[in-house]
Amino acid sequence: MDRSETVFQDIVDGGGETAKLYRMGGIYVHVPFCLKKCPYCDFYSITDLSLRNAYMSALEKEIALTGQVPLEFDTLYMGGGTPSVLETRQVVRIIEAFMKNFNMRKGSEITIEVNPGTVSLQDFQDFRRAGVNRINIGIQSFQEKNLKFLGRIHSAAEAEKAVENARIAGFDNIGLDLMYGLPGQNADEWKKDLQRAVSHSPRHLSCYMLSYETGTIMDHDRQKGIFRPLPDPAVGKLFKITVAFLQDNGIVQYEISNYSDSPETRSRHNRKYWHFAPYLGFGPGAHSFVDKKRFWNHRDIHTYLSLLNQNRRPMAGQEMLNRNQQMTETIYLGLRTTGGIDIPCFEDRFRIGFAEIFGELIEDFKNRRFLKVDLERCRLTLRGMLMLDSIAGMFVENIPNLAKPEPN
Repeated sequence: MDRSETVFQDIVDGGGETAKLYRMGGIYVHVPFCLKKCPYCDFYSITDLSLRNAYMSALEKEIALTGQVPLEFDTLYMGGGTPSVLETRQVVRIIEAFMKNFNMRKGSEITIEVNPGTVSLQDFQDFRRAGVNRINIGIQSFQEKNLKFLGRIHSAAEAEKAVENARIAGFDNIGLDLMYGLPGQNADEWKKDLQRAVSHSPRHLSCYMLSYETGTIMDHDRQKGIFRPLPDPAVGKLFKITVAFLQDNGIVQYEISNYSDSPETRSRHNRKYWHFAPYLGFGPGAHSFVDKKRFWNHRDIHTYLSLLNQNRRPMAGQEMLNRNQQMTETIYLGLRTTGGIDIPCFEDRFRIGFAEIFGELIEDFKNRRFLKVDLERCRLTLRGMLMLDSIAGMFVENIPNLAKPEPN
């Protein structure tokens, strides 16, 4: 057994102590198949659907090889890629495999992402019977010109139909994904998408700014001048419109891109990433995090299949986060949420005063109306959220590189 195969056991050895240390864990399954690769997407995916059966066999083997984990889990999230290109019986197999091999809590949040162009009423009904209780539909836009620019395979009518079918199948916890900041997009056009979305009474909305990730087709087209990106001030205006419009419709922001109609319908799974709860990732390219250790799978399905055919875990690498890395992630992830950074928790974890490190920076950002800070929380204002990366980066620059003990 090579070193990569022993890392996971090192992490979970100690049994109950790990379980006591953390809240309940989450499970992420990366389904790397798409009918067509969207030009803006940099997640790992392939269009060779002939590999689905091989993937399923490998995934079930990966689940079995992981063994009994001394943690209780309360979320299972199937993302991608496009999980809904799997046959529904394969989705059933995934859920059953985790229920059999892991300590899944009763009432766990089980989510599947679907593309409107790949799912029928029967599929939604089958998903519900399989135990899925949360649907996330990748709408992106209800306007044909936007869907065409984004390279989506579905039409506006199919987007509407998918939401209706999910409701008919009995799903209440329905989330919709939308995208804004497209070239030439104005406030009226964006409000039309928001209005169409809220007319379906979703419990959750994810509204993402279009970004141009290095290596994507869309970034290549941008560099060639095929289109002109929307200027930052215009994107910022759309962001502010999003927050206000959804709040007026009872859907409240809780993270920079995420909104829900109540605390109960916030994504339980995604909150694990933002609050350092443990999570395990399965499938090619999936990441895991347990007890200050991060480890990840090979981002290539052929390598993934080959290693599992040899009964070897498909781990590509791992790292132990040092104190400064943990502080960095605490800042970045905390500032993404409307709750902000929990100051007493930060001070207890890192054994250092928050104001002692960041006092001058905090005063500067408060004066510029980027931050709201009290004894308990350090939060970005709406204006500050538009500067998230810059502000978080300046906080990180102020982290002292001190040789202090690792936090508990």
